[in-house]
Amino acid sequence: MSLTTPQHAGTDEWTDARLIFALEEVVEKELNRHLSVTKDWMPHQYVPWSDGRNFDGPLDGEAWAPDQSKVTDIGRIALVVNLLTEDNLPSYHHEIASIFGRDGAWGTWVHRWTAEEGRHGIVMRDYLLASRAVDPDELERFRMAHMSEGFESDNSHSMLHSVAYVAFQELATRISHRNTGHQSGDPVCDRMLARIAADENLHMIFYRNLLAAAFEIAPDLTMRAVRDVVINFRMPGHGMPGFERAAARMAIGGVYNLRIHHDDVIQPVLRYLKVMHISGLGPDGLKAQEELGLFMSGLDGEATKFDERLAARQARKAARTAG
Repeated sequence: MSLTTPQHAGTDEWTDARLIFALEEVVEKELNRHLSVTKDWMPHQYVPWSDGRNFDGPLDGEAWAPDQSKVTDIGRIALVVNLLTEDNLPSYHHEIASIFGRDGAWGTWVHRWTAEEGRHGIVMRDYLLASRAVDPDELERFRMAHMSEGFESDNSHSMLHSVAYVAFQELATRISHRNTGHQSGDPVCDRMLARIAADENLHMIFYRNLLAAAFEIAPDLTMRAVRDVVINFRMPGHGMPGFERAAARMAIGGVYNLRIHHDDVIQPVLRYLKVMHISGLGPDGLKAQEELGLFMSGLDGEATKFDERLAARQARKAARTAG
């Protein structure tokens, strides 16, 4: 089966059901490619179990204290945010299963993706508890509060919006995990998060390639979806307790900020797909492409302002230390 070309279906004729059917062959191809390159790994092998001991409570262990943690302050903040994000996997599964379906190659991918993502929450929580990296009571209270609120994606109103979002979000998550590892101060943590980041990169490639195929068959609709997602992008953990404060600390700490978002997440995907050079668009697609270009210029400017403020902050801190 060959992909349906734009000439065979106008913008107004595409529905989610038709797009899902038209992209089934691509999903199967990408699923087979993913399974051929992914490597199974064992979460328990990345956890320093010999560091573990009982906590206070029914087992009369030792209460947690900050000085027991091997990771930096920014490492603790980012690890909690990253794990709480992973904890919402049941909601993410429900979202994509509802949109993509549970049949055929789409369904196989949904379940495989969920199984792989499940490892991330398992290994991160085991690492945090065994190494006493974070306050376990606070972590559990945050988990309960975050999951009790539920999760609803900003991009669930169309299949193309969902695909576009995860193409960027998987890369953003990979970058966040990788930078958290670098900033953690613990080689064991860095190794664990590098393993997770490798998974996220393969997930990004799957969705990015699917997005490329969507541009071939429905360029105007896909361009509009990409514009909407990029302009309104939020990380999936935005609803967790204290997220804004934690995100600000992570930005200053070099885990995830506007410059990283622009240079390492949005631009690489747009550049790979040649989004700003796609031709043959109709009026709606051209308008979306132009608006996307203007937004990216503005985002670059905002990132530059952030860089300048951060440099000034670091200079003041260095001066105080020297004094």
